Amino acid sequence: MMLRRGFILFLPRLVGLLVVACCSMSIVYMLACTPKGDNQQLALPRVHSPTVKEGYEAVLQEQEEQHRNYIISLKKQIAQLKAELQGRTEQLKNMQNQYPDSLDIQLDHSKPEKAQANLLAFLRSQVDKAEVHSGVKLSTEYAAVPFESFTLQKVYQLETGLTRHPEEKPVRKDKRDELIEVIELAVGSLNKPDGVSKAKPRVYTASDFVEGIYRTEKNKGTLYELTFKGDAKHQFKKIVLFRPFGPVMKVKNENVNMADTLINVIVPLAKRASKFRQFMQNFREMGIQQDGRIHLTVVYFGKEQMNEVKSILENTSKSANFKNFTFIQLNEEFSRGKGLDVGARFWKGNNVVLFFCDVDIYFTAEFLNSCRLNTQPGKKVFYPVLFSQYNPSIIYGHHDSIPSLEQQLIIKKETGFWRDFGFGMTCQYRSDFINIGGFDLDIKGWGGEDVHLYRKYLHSNLMVIRTPVRGLFHLWHEKQCLDELTPEQYKMCMQSKAMNEASHGQLGMLVFKQEIETHLHRQKLSSKKT
Repeated sequence: MMLRRGFILFLPRLVGLLVVACCSMSIVYMLACTPKGDNQQLALPRVHSPTVKEGYEAVLQEQEEQHRNYIISLKKQIAQLKAELQGRTEQLKNMQNQYPDSLDIQLDHSKPEKAQANLLAFLRSQVDKAEVHSGVKLSTEYAAVPFESFTLQKVYQLETGLTRHPEEKPVRKDKRDELIEVIELAVGSLNKPDGVSKAKPRVYTASDFVEGIYRTEKNKGTLYELTFKGDAKHQFKKIVLFRPFGPVMKVKNENVNMADTLINVIVPLAKRASKFRQFMQNFREMGIQQDGRIHLTVVYFGKEQMNEVKSILENTSKSANFKNFTFIQLNEEFSRGKGLDVGARFWKGNNVVLFFCDVDIYFTAEFLNSCRLNTQPGKKVFYPVLFSQYNPSIIYGHHDSIPSLEQQLIIKKETGFWRDFGFGMTCQYRSDFINIGGFDLDIKGWGGEDVHLYRKYLHSNLMVIRTPVRGLFHLWHEKQCLDELTPEQYKMCMQSKAMNEASHGQLGMLVFKQEIETHLHRQKLSSKKT
């Protein structure tokens, strides 16, 4: 009874303590969670303020306003970012349209499967961009990329190249290997089971190949269309293949300093003093005045006109203050190969670029830089294809006067041609020339020695750079084919002479000159009658 009575007396105190504790906790919670304004903390509702409910509503309204303003600010920022992103996207599209074949895939070698997938996707896109499934609109007839046709034995080509043959067996190994690979791949494709027909499949071989055509779009790939004999007469099998070009890859990025790279121009000569005077005018302007990193070696055969040639050389030396020249005189029959070989071996300085030149050549300062940039000791030799000038008296025969030499040097089909059968003008380091064995000194007179040296370089591990250059010209001169030449040399000389005169159209005008004059005369008479 005593305990029960004590508990009843203690219970009101306990309830009062719990009420006080709850109130204290509520006050602490309100102090901690009351929202703040921009610059000061919001106070709790006081006794003389509005009711607690109204105070909380005021606080909530203020918070809602702040959040609304914040959302409006975020929306403005998002709109600005969208506009900027749209602008960047347009810029990227413009760049992709301007450079559609730029390398936009990354070949990550750490992830070979992904790299392979990226590469395959790129190659498939090359097929889609090329004229495989459909044609494209072209601006003129010159924009069409022509096909060339081939059989098992021959290629029929529009671009005849060095051989000048409109049809030939594929001589170049890369072309021969390419066409053999394509035919073998097509045969393998024909013999692959289709999984549908139950009949015993026919076995195709290369002998079933009838003909093929192919063409190359330089930035996309090569398209092949091959025709094979079918199962019956007038039936054929056609296979279309495409070799897509892969993405462009950076191989090298280097700085090249040619400030101290000297060129030794070696000129073999016999007589022809007037031509040498013209050559020295060009040498002085381009070699001495514009380039300045040049040496001249003249190898002279015999004594006739020698004093005149030496005088021209010495006068140029004095007037241009030029001392970098060597004059070598040989008392023997002229041999171009012997003269160049002697001039190259006479040099006693450091390794130097040799430019084998003739007296009827005109070069620019830009060509001399090309000569330096395309040679590298132990790695590269340079065989430029020069532009050969036609006979000015034929080209400009209908003019009042023949233009100056500088005005004649224009690369057009009416004024000349690429001399792709000539290998006489070449640049190489002296060390490579010596190591390859130099010229064949048994060859006398005109022609043959340059081809022999060219073949030596082709048979070596050196890279031969063969390309047309815009700054190297062969000046027209009347060619004399001497009786003492061998039959092969004489034939080469006459072929060269025929090609030097004029284009086919201009020669045709000369051949049919009488017919043209007769036609003009008849027209003149008929106009008088009317």
